[in-house]
Amino acid sequence: MRRSDRLADIIEIIKDGRLHLARDLADQLNVSLRTIYRDMDTLASSGVPVDGERGVGYMLREPVFLPPLSLSLTELEALHLGMAIVGQVADDELKTASGTLLSKVAETASNRRNAPKNWGFGIYPFVQGRLGFQHMPLIRQAIRERSKLRLDYTSLAGRHSQRVIWPLQTEYWGQVWTCTAWCEQRDAFRVFRIDRINSCHATGYRFVDTPGKMIEDYMTGLNLA
Repeated sequence: MRRSDRLADIIEIIKDGRLHLARDLADQLNVSLRTIYRDMDTLASSGVPVDGERGVGYMLREPVFLPPLSLSLTELEALHLGMAIVGQVADDELKTASGTLLSKVAETASNRRNAPKNWGFGIYPFVQGRLGFQHMPLIRQAIRERSKLRLDYTSLAGRHSQRVIWPLQTEYWGQVWTCTAWCEQRDAFRVFRIDRINSCHATGYRFVDTPGKMIEDYMTGLNLA
């Protein structure tokens, strides 16, 4: 086992807040008592909040967190697709870890305030993830270029429809991706779940920013501006 992996394992063991004897740690990790002493000194000198001493035991006095991360929507797309692959091909332990990872990211990374806490459906199965995320490059491009898109869409209630939309922005709600758009058929704003889009094509037509039909108007209507 690499030392970095063993140090991570030690933190995982002692993070429960209880006192752990060095001998017990050595037995769990199948290393010598001297190795545990060296590892604990390394953790303490690295700033990990470890309390204890040799012959008494060790405990973690506060949780250990990663530094705050700022992820772009494109980076979040990559994370989700990667976790979809892990969920499809990895062992049970990694599948569980991929789910908890996305849950932790979802707690802080939603780019929309007041995102529904229960609006999540776990990790995309790889096939579903691939089908959903295949539309993202075109949607991103259309938002940048102010290009209209034609969607074949199935709602959560199972209603099928064809739409021509003005895509305004994509949103991450915590394991669910949506696209807010102006819908020509409904002559109103609509929010489409990207994983519910069956097909997505460029129409070849552009739209121009129009008062009452811009993302700022939508956000103002939701009191999110």
